[in-house]
Amino acid sequence: MTTVHCLTPNPALDITYRLDSMQLHAVNRVHSVEQRPGGKGVNVARVVAAHGLPVAGYGFLGGRAGETLAELLAEYAPGVVQRWTPVPAETRRTIAVVDAADTTMLNEPGRPVTDADWEALTRTLVDACRPGDVVTISGSLPAGTVADHLTGVIAAARAAGAVVIADTSGEALLTAAAAGADVVKPNRDEIVEATGAADVRDGIRRLLDHGCGAVVASMGADGMLLGAADGFVTARLNRVLQGNPTGAGDAVVAALAHGLALSSPSQSRFAALGAALADAVAWSAAAVLSPVAGEIDQRQAARLALDVLIQE
Repeated sequence: MTTVHCLTPNPALDITYRLDSMQLHAVNRVHSVEQRPGGKGVNVARVVAAHGLPVAGYGFLGGRAGETLAELLAEYAPGVVQRWTPVPAETRRTIAVVDAADTTMLNEPGRPVTDADWEALTRTLVDACRPGDVVTISGSLPAGTVADHLTGVIAAARAAGAVVIADTSGEALLTAAAAGADVVKPNRDEIVEATGAADVRDGIRRLLDHGCGAVVASMGADGMLLGAADGFVTARLNRVLQGNPTGAGDAVVAALAHGLALSSPSQSRFAALGAALADAVAWSAAAVLSPVAGEIDQRQAARLALDVLIQE
């Protein structure tokens, strides 16, 4: 069976503090503390694994925080095979302080990694890839990363016969496109910012000109926009949902990876992506309704898929 390989270059141990009211420059009493495995690729892996496909996770882990992340991932998603690349530096943490009014985020930067670290990760990934597998690359890149690192891992995965989906932003988005990623999945703002385009469709054309095979743009309440040499397809839910958007983009990547992994060899890439769009919208919407990133209600997602409008 096709395996989905989820790469999280900059994973994090997510810590949530809950209290009544957050006061700056004062002592705050915390009611509860929660820890979860974090990082966009980790969220992708958890959603895909919950839908029954073989999944493996990759990235850089170090220190006690890295050990805790791996332990928690094994607890929350035992179906995810963990193939982390060990590094000396401590894995970063993201801290959410939640009170009755709002959430305050404190995100640590990713610790530096070296050329040798990237080479080791790429070898681990390629050794496990088989033709037809799907590789997802999600999120920010740790300090010390240069364009050649991202280009190298994409080229190596594609040379092994895998389909590559890259969900990143800024210069890394342009690098992933130029490296020939089969699909890139930015959101509307990331496309315009990275390409300097006047609108999303123009930005998609510029990314295609850079070298990627297709673009799936997250458009918020407007749904998804798939663009490729074959044309454009839009998909959106027939209503607007309110909730927590954290993890919605990761659910989109999970749906695309799931759809491509299960697609027929005779089906074109554009057709396979078009067929996956309804699930991409529905899984994203289900993620908005979920209080925790990396988890969706599958029955709810199936119902939402029936309310997705597709237009070519």
